[in-house]
Amino acid sequence: MPYCTVVIIGYNDAERLPRAVRSVLRQTLRDLEVIVVDDASTDGTAQVMSTLQQADRRVRYLRREHNSGGCGAPRNDGLDAASAPFIMFLDSDDELPRHACKSLLAEIERTGADFVAGQISRYYEPSGRLERYYPALFARRRVVEGIAEDPELFLDSFSTNKLYDTGFLRRHALRFPEDIHYEDHVFATEVYALSERFAVVPWVVYHWHRAPEPASISQSIADMDNVRHRIIAAERSDRVLRDYGRDDLVPGRQHRFLRQDLRVYLNPLPARDLVWAKEFAAVVRPYLATVPHEIIDRLDPMNRVCCHLILDDRVDDLRVAVRSLTGAAAPPRAAIRHQGRTYWGTTLSPGMDITRLRLAELPFTATRLRHEVTEIAADGGRIAMTVHTYDPFGVLPTGWTASFRYGRQSFPIHPHPSGDGYVSEFGFVPRDKGEPRIAFTRDSDGHTTTDRLLVDPNLAPISVNGHTVQAVGQSAFLRITAPIQRRIMGRLKREVLARVSTPAMKLRVYKALIKVVPRRRDLALFEADCGKGYTGSPRAIYEELRRRELPIGVIWSASRNRAAFPQDAGLVRRMSWRYIWIMARAGIWVDSHGFPLAYPKPPGTRYLQTWHGQGIKSIGFDAPDLRADFAGPRDQWRAAVARWDALISPSEEFSRRFVPSNGYTGPVFRYGTPRCDALVRGEVVPQVWEKLEISPDKKILLYAPTYRDHAKSSGRSVRVDLEMMADELAADWVIILRTHPIERYTLPQHLRHFVRAAGSYPEINDLMLASDALLTDYSSVMCDYALTGKPMLFYIDDWDDYRLTERGVYHDLPTIAPGPCLTTTRDLIICLRALPAVHTSFSEKYAAFRTFWCGEERGTAAARVVEDFFAAPLARPVTSRPVVWGTP
Repeated sequence: MPYCTVVIIGYNDAERLPRAVRSVLRQTLRDLEVIVVDDASTDGTAQVMSTLQQADRRVRYLRREHNSGGCGAPRNDGLDAASAPFIMFLDSDDELPRHACKSLLAEIERTGADFVAGQISRYYEPSGRLERYYPALFARRRVVEGIAEDPELFLDSFSTNKLYDTGFLRRHALRFPEDIHYEDHVFATEVYALSERFAVVPWVVYHWHRAPEPASISQSIADMDNVRHRIIAAERSDRVLRDYGRDDLVPGRQHRFLRQDLRVYLNPLPARDLVWAKEFAAVVRPYLATVPHEIIDRLDPMNRVCCHLILDDRVDDLRVAVRSLTGAAAPPRAAIRHQGRTYWGTTLSPGMDITRLRLAELPFTATRLRHEVTEIAADGGRIAMTVHTYDPFGVLPTGWTASFRYGRQSFPIHPHPSGDGYVSEFGFVPRDKGEPRIAFTRDSDGHTTTDRLLVDPNLAPISVNGHTVQAVGQSAFLRITAPIQRRIMGRLKREVLARVSTPAMKLRVYKALIKVVPRRRDLALFEADCGKGYTGSPRAIYEELRRRELPIGVIWSASRNRAAFPQDAGLVRRMSWRYIWIMARAGIWVDSHGFPLAYPKPPGTRYLQTWHGQGIKSIGFDAPDLRADFAGPRDQWRAAVARWDALISPSEEFSRRFVPSNGYTGPVFRYGTPRCDALVRGEVVPQVWEKLEISPDKKILLYAPTYRDHAKSSGRSVRVDLEMMADELAADWVIILRTHPIERYTLPQHLRHFVRAAGSYPEINDLMLASDALLTDYSSVMCDYALTGKPMLFYIDDWDDYRLTERGVYHDLPTIAPGPCLTTTRDLIICLRALPAVHTSFSEKYAAFRTFWCGEERGTAAARVVEDFFAAPLARPVTSRPVVWGTP
């Protein structure tokens, strides 16, 4: 007897069926059987199966005499024929990952569950892109004691991503409905109702192929019968729960319908005609009317608005509203503000309440205008268009200018008032690619807000000047693509450059250059944060050099945000060929992180390492990426550190920890940190409030978390509940969110009234000086911020993980922290409301913390470093022991 049966169903799918079968035969679980149920195919399925059976005796073939018209009957045939204690279902156009069966089998045996569910990954053909389906559902490996414990799992109503105990299915006589599509919704509901214990795993166990053209029931959503079948499946699922006496589960199942099933048809509705939309609403409305309003009210605002528009038979308004669901997420055409609430459209109705989106409270640069292209056509060699702009929240002031932008192109336009908005009529010759936007710039302060252009989803592509203008996405916004010849040439150019300008080639050229090119003693290459900005200690040193007018030419390495550099600063793109040349030529290197590790320092070049922070986190050979005993990375870092000719140390503790943990043996400048001179002097930059659009009457909380080594670029360092904080504190506070440079976090639109994303703000000193308090976790920013004397709070809900399994620390933060260490957002809010008293209660710890980390900071570090490293030669040669300059 095999351990597992995999039932594959198919109809007229001879071409793809072998792929599905082979994905099962290639499983690392070898002791299994494959039952292929052919739903009376009329193509070559029988011949294909004959070949597959001859090649592997584990394959069984069942053929139905008459086509069932669905998936239920063939799946039931497979279930009846299964001989293994465990069973899976697979569609002929999909695949199983190689370890799916073995991993699920191990889990069901370990847990004793009735079934195990795993992650589905949608595989988009032909791009090959994989996208996980509702990954949050499968984020944790766990055992669920019945669906009531986690009703969100109703979102997973697939039958194919699960391994079932065959005995469990047969004991309860569980069958797939045979007279409807979406039979798996009803089957899954019954399985959930009967299961007392099931397991969830986070790994992918099913590849759901999505073909470009509709090739399955789930993709044939333009067919009105498809809508009817889904409604029938929803009604039957509710009835199943009630029949089993599980009325308590019906709200969870109905919530699934509103969040997932209904959205399947709402998302592409902009492309449907009015007749289809009216019929769709008529089909859906009777079932929607049975759903209690409190369940509809749990939805996100725009989904809820759409439900109420269907119930009220406002189909024209529905077609406007659905374009706010996906893609461009367009704002409404009109909105009403009443008693602090915001309502969609022109009706004061509870169902139209969209206050939660906070669209009416956004700063001007983030505000939303709705631009609809009402006319567009080729006019000779131009594109002529008319655009209707709606200002639903009345944000446009009396003084503004407007422009049309795409790619690198921009030109002024002249919208004129027209009824409920503004109308623009203009033409242009496409000369670049991009997504066109209309920008309104406020005369009073120069702030600009832009938004994309909505267009008819069924717009036929327009070709002018070799460029193509077309609609993109389900909400249908305008996009201009470059001529095919230019795209091909661009791709060829990139491929050629990629072959010639490989990292290995650049390194070889560099090593040859440093042997023959003489050094220029008056040329310095400066770099901060690997070229990401004009900031930190390199900036402070550079500005001191300019103040003294020393005869040293400085070139800055810039990988992005070039606008943040002074206009007269010399710039070079990091890792370009010119950068390689300047690295070889410069007699001085200055940076805050590390020039490219594999590049040896040229003979005669002096390298000043300013470093970028100090704190409690492990560093150097104690950090996770180097503490493992792998010679390659450790040797590379050791060689990189050996390039340093001088190191800036901000404190005795830094010298005690950082220097030995990195194996550094050269001179140490203990003068404080040049970048902190501005903090010591307290030079507040008033432009912060203006640039970030913060009202002077709001208190500012600077939130600066550090990244997690095991989850870099995941966004998971932002751990506080910003939504709860917005609800409780938005009347008095604004958060400036400064994520770590390697982090990737997208701020949700509905929080932008309360949170200003400042990850790319050029200078963190400005933010520290402008803020009223700091919220951080384990970031080194805490040591710099202590110089301000302002309150600090520490959100360390993952403290044990961070110190034991993540980065590791040198100090026990809860013991030394100059502010409260918190693990819940609720406690954080309580502390912020009583901040003066909380700060006072930590006065002794704060003073000790500041002395410990900032004892060397006197506001003269840049001047002393420039004097010793630039204005005079180093007093001592490199020795085997650190030379400490500036020791008290």
